[in-house]
Amino acid sequence: MDCSHVFKFKVNRLIVVFALFLAFFSVTSPAFAQVDSAVVAPDSVALTAPAHAEQHEASHGKEKFEPTKVIMEHIADSHMWHLWGHTSLPLPVIVYTPAGLDMFSSGHFHHGEHDYTSSKYTYRLVEDKVKIVGADGQVDEALSAKLLDFSITKNVAAMFVAIAVILIVFISVASAYKKRVGKAPKGLQSFIEPIILFVRDDIAKPNIGHKYEKFMPYLLTVFFFIWINNMLGLVPIFPGGANVTGNIALTFVLAIGTLLIVNLNGNKYYWKHILLPDVPWWLYPIMIPVELIGVISKPFALMIRLFANITAGHIIVLSLISLIFIFETLAMAPVSIAFVLFMDVLELLVAFLQAFIFTLLTALFIGMAVEEHHH
Repeated sequence: MDCSHVFKFKVNRLIVVFALFLAFFSVTSPAFAQVDSAVVAPDSVALTAPAHAEQHEASHGKEKFEPTKVIMEHIADSHMWHLWGHTSLPLPVIVYTPAGLDMFSSGHFHHGEHDYTSSKYTYRLVEDKVKIVGADGQVDEALSAKLLDFSITKNVAAMFVAIAVILIVFISVASAYKKRVGKAPKGLQSFIEPIILFVRDDIAKPNIGHKYEKFMPYLLTVFFFIWINNMLGLVPIFPGGANVTGNIALTFVLAIGTLLIVNLNGNKYYWKHILLPDVPWWLYPIMIPVELIGVISKPFALMIRLFANITAGHIIVLSLISLIFIFETLAMAPVSIAFVLFMDVLELLVAFLQAFIFTLLTALFIGMAVEEHHH
């Protein structure tokens, strides 16, 4: 009996539960501290106030570690690509405003500490969102609502890096095939060829059938794009570390691509099953909406699955690292690092597995759409 799906479900559930536990721990710790301070006897408030003031002065310049804020900043998109310490790589800000197109570097914001004034407006970075500042020095919400942000953010830049890697790899492999016609693969070619054959023989052929060749370019593109972005996301230093496939906007676009390819290539039997199912006519008002919802829900499931699994992996790794700073002791470091290494090894498997699952289900949906009716 194949229990792989059960195992995968349990692993995902364990990851989510552990992430929620860490989030709850990090949020409730300061909450309990506030409760404890609230129940102090009134006559002790005056005595403890100077002590708190001295403690504040003694810890001047030391920021309190907020794990939730740090984790959310790392997995979220940004107008700057953080490198180390206070060093970040500025990225292009491209905004379309009521006064026209405006372009400048995000370095002008100085990590959100300064405003930038162009020939059109004054801009401010508020929670990593570009806002327009009015003449009174306050954010003009009415104008900001009309602003369209087309900036090259960290996720977009990381996606360009992944595309560059894909182009370099496949252009070199293609040239190797041209130079070594009829010869055994060599070097990078010998690494890529088994993966291409795996996508063709174990994903495309069994699920699509004899029409698989038409859809191979799309399946290979989706597989390698997701896989390479997942792998780069596990690299903690530049040009890695971005949560590209953990961005629901990107998984949404990938799901839309699958939705269009499946339905544009659907044959008459596919559409007959949706619009004229083989049920009594009086069930049509129920079955037709159900089938139409199924058309949307299948790519929606692809979108959520990829987004949730990759984001959960990033949260778990960052949460484990944060334990060192939450407990404020190096004694926690060996335990935290051991768990992080274990999770990183598991994430290497997840990076490949999620690319495989997305491609497999896409091929399955295509196969259902192009399958010929047999009498």
